Amino acid sequence: ERLARLRHTPAVTLDGEKIELLANIEMPEDAAAALATGVVGVGLFRSEFLFMGRQGNLPDEQEQYAAYRRAVEGMNGLPVTIRTVDVGADKPLDEARHDAAHLNPALGLRAIRWSLSEPSMFRRQLRARLLADPPSLFMGVDAPDFNLDLAADLKSAGIPAVQFVCPSVWAWRPERVVKIARSVDHVLCLFPFEPDLLRHHGIDATFVGHPLASVIPLQPDRLAARRQLGLDPKVPVLAVLPGSRASEVKYLAERFLCAARLLAQRHPGLQVVLPVAGGLRAQVEQIVARVGAVPGLQLIDGQSHAVLAACDLTLVASGTATLEAALFKRPMVIAYNMHPVSWWLMRGKKLQPWVGLPNILAGEFVVPELLQDQATPQALADALHDWLEQPQKAAQLQQRFEAMHHSLTRDTARSCADAIEKILAR
Repeated sequence: ERLARLRHTPAVTLDGEKIELLANIEMPEDAAAALATGVVGVGLFRSEFLFMGRQGNLPDEQEQYAAYRRAVEGMNGLPVTIRTVDVGADKPLDEARHDAAHLNPALGLRAIRWSLSEPSMFRRQLRARLLADPPSLFMGVDAPDFNLDLAADLKSAGIPAVQFVCPSVWAWRPERVVKIARSVDHVLCLFPFEPDLLRHHGIDATFVGHPLASVIPLQPDRLAARRQLGLDPKVPVLAVLPGSRASEVKYLAERFLCAARLLAQRHPGLQVVLPVAGGLRAQVEQIVARVGAVPGLQLIDGQSHAVLAACDLTLVASGTATLEAALFKRPMVIAYNMHPVSWWLMRGKKLQPWVGLPNILAGEFVVPELLQDQATPQALADALHDWLEQPQKAAQLQQRFEAMHHSLTRDTARSCADAIEKILAR
């Protein structure tokens, strides 16, 4: 009774700070009761209660839509925050199915980890939630295999859809352009050549710059980076970047380290630095032990940007790291190796003579690419040696990379906002 009398009393601290009170609800029927207490919205609708205790018979999309819609309507226009399903580990779908093997439930398969392991279930929930309380616009960020299907459904329901980061249809799987056209109203592109390509297929697009171009300084401070990493400022540094995924490290790390050893034999005193991606330290250490001594080798946890800033040249796996190396203005040798069957499948879908982003952006081979069987330790070491022996060529490359850096630099946030405002104004 006392709480009921206080429900309309303003929530203000003694020093005059206003506090907004929001409800935590478990089922849509709770919304009306929450509204009666004087809250200004639902801060958390715990959607997992729609999923739990059902003997594995999960709610379908229509049931979820109806529940979310009732909660939204029950709050009479006040905001409702719906949490995606948070079950698993210490919050099992059904108590009888609780997995006692989870000694530390916080590290178990729960919440977003469980949702990502069941993408179709996760997509159904997101679609139901977004259709129950439609946003003014949906923007998918990268992850096209997940986002484009969701965007297509929302677009067909009248919700404008935008994709941030164009799928690399210019490199492989060009058939995806049909899906992009069907799924979204606009694409926000990271590379300057992408909008024209998309417009050729009837897709509106805007170049918004690459975020890395704004993060990485135009003139990296090599000496400061070497001080940070404890490296000798007077001795050449080779950065070894065999990838950030376990599969890449499996196929590349050993040949990269063998190449570094061959290069160190030709350049005594060479400092070799390998920034280890998160969670891969044990795998990398096992490969180092198998390869044997590599003169001057240092393993560093993370800090790949500091390592690229500090180095004189880099041996790098094909991928975003090649663009990062270019923005740091470092000579590089790009390499890749994968399972032979995967290589056979990928090679048939390749559309351009280049795989490295610096070469794709330049439209020519400005740095060497050694792929699959070509990526032998000796060939990699020879290509790296050529850079050390040709400082004038390296200086010319640095100028090319500086121009590339300028071409990719935009106020990305402002450019995205401007493009979205135009879509919303239609």
